[in-house]
Amino acid sequence: MKHYLFCPLCSTKLDKALIDGRDRMFCPQCAWVHYINPLPVAVAYTLNKKNELLVIRRAHEPALNEWALPGGFLEAGEEPHEGCLRELMEETSLNGTIDRMIGIYHREVEMYGSLLVIAYRVMVADDTLTINHELFDAGFFTHHLLPEVRIPLHQQIIRDALTLE
Repeated sequence: MKHYLFCPLCSTKLDKALIDGRDRMFCPQCAWVHYINPLPVAVAYTLNKKNELLVIRRAHEPALNEWALPGGFLEAGEEPHEGCLRELMEETSLNGTIDRMIGIYHREVEMYGSLLVIAYRVMVADDTLTINHELFDAGFFTHHLLPEVRIPLHQQIIRDALTLE
């Protein structure tokens, strides 16, 4: 994530100061403060009628070629549950229904910085998949035949979802 060097309001070079208990960049001219906030992400723990879990194999960084849960960044003005279902539709052409929220997680990642991740349990009636350019593969699997999901947050979401069942 790129940080500001100059004020976006008045173009003055930013200084560093302790503000609200944290080191922050601020403008000495107009007092603008650069608050670094997390990016919102929604993840879909998606089950079909046979209680099989959907996992996808990513075709882009981060986590290129890794098995994962579908998900992505929320769009401006979008509710988290709407973003979750949109990402599921975009990546897999699946229409889902939110069953429940699994959890809210914070992660720091090199590529994007701070992320606020909201995970939902999603149910699909029709599990016919058509994947987009973001994926190499996708499928529904029983838990004992699930491909190895190595992304730590996705492992945590799977564990947390199983404790809710």
